[in-house]
Amino acid sequence: MTGYVVLTSYMVEPDGPWDRQAVTNSGVAAGIGLALSLVLTLLTWMFVRAQWLHRWWYAVPTVPAVAALLRLTVLEPEI
Repeated sequence: MTGYVVLTSYMVEPDGPWDRQAVTNSGVAAGIGLALSLVLTLLTWMFVRAQWLHRWWYAVPTVPAVAALLRLTVLEPEI
């Protein structure tokens, strides 16, 4: 689900200089993706701590978190 939300934030592009709603929607989707990545990180930490998962599972929530951060900062859509 996190990957879908972050992918949606990348798919939203403004139609022109008047389309501020698209930029807002992209930011909201990236923010939700970042929040979901935080929840996944906490769950992963809990399961790694219980020794049910290996440490490499931290990469699973890290990839969408980095993608969401990039969309919120460097790759933000231009108006």
